[in-house]
Amino acid sequence: MFNHPTALRSVLSPAYLEWALQAHYDIGTWQECKFWLRGLNDTYRVRTSTGTYILRIYRTEVVEADVRYELGVLTALKEGLGSSAHTEVGGFIPTKDQIGYTMLDAAEGKRAAVLFHYIDGTENNLEDEDSCYAFGRSAAELHHAMDHIKLEQERERASELETKSKPERSNERFELDIKFLIDEPLERIMRYIGEDCEEAAFLQTFANVLKEKILTVSSTGLDYGLCHGDMHGNNNVFEQQERFIHYDFEWAAPGWRAYDLAQVKIRKRQSGDSEKKQQLWNALMKGYRSVRSFTDADEQAVDLFIIARRFWVMGLDVAFIDSDMGALDYGENWLNDFIEEFRDTGIV
Repeated sequence: MFNHPTALRSVLSPAYLEWALQAHYDIGTWQECKFWLRGLNDTYRVRTSTGTYILRIYRTEVVEADVRYELGVLTALKEGLGSSAHTEVGGFIPTKDQIGYTMLDAAEGKRAAVLFHYIDGTENNLEDEDSCYAFGRSAAELHHAMDHIKLEQERERASELETKSKPERSNERFELDIKFLIDEPLERIMRYIGEDCEEAAFLQTFANVLKEKILTVSSTGLDYGLCHGDMHGNNNVFEQQERFIHYDFEWAAPGWRAYDLAQVKIRKRQSGDSEKKQQLWNALMKGYRSVRSFTDADEQAVDLFIIARRFWVMGLDVAFIDSDMGALDYGENWLNDFIEEFRDTGIV
């Protein structure tokens, strides 16, 4: 029982952030720290005498091991992509101690802070075939570079397994697998709506059928490897001339590449009818396959992973209701919209 004021999620004062962080970076004199965006994490725009930067304050659920993993991926990709003319990733600013992040005190607990380079560019909504081809090519280059990443954390884990010493769970990276996409979201959803909810039985059946379908198709040998994890093509990439700059690697983890590309296919900001969208998708696939293989089985699995992504999003909604969004807008209408969407898939 809490008998003192307790925060679930705070918004840290820009003045506090400037005081707490400026000594950790060699980026000149801080001139502005402005609260920029509230999302899964909090984003601030920082301006100093040397330039403009983006500061991310992670929610408390993102622990140090998660931040180290993300920064490790970015560092490896910077090296792996080299001088690619089509693909780049947004980089972070190293702290003076070279750790790359700082743990801050907040009312709800420790929160990690990372300062990133500000990315100049435009958001391409992928409305034409040339843009889709170029994005597909860039996504493939990103996956190709990810194929060759071996993070120190993974090497340590392999060594521990060889000596039959089980690693601590807190140091393991999640995978974008059945547990992550279906089992954990289902558990959160059931806990929120209650087992006695009239739609509970359908959701449980739907999740089980979806899981079995994914297990069946993946048993044929789908492309599996390190993924971006949130490659929806909006809000996580900017375009500079012919180059796409990918960022926001919080969800980067091993998974099915069909799941990564499913998020591009279902992107919200692309207009047009179904025929036009199919033409654009075909152009994206052509661009992707100009760099690396993506089998017919992988492509056929994309639509299945679109459904899995939507189920995961429903579970993500639930995860933030208590601490961020409040229950008012996540009642009967919210539930019925997802139920209708899932019934329309026809898998149950």
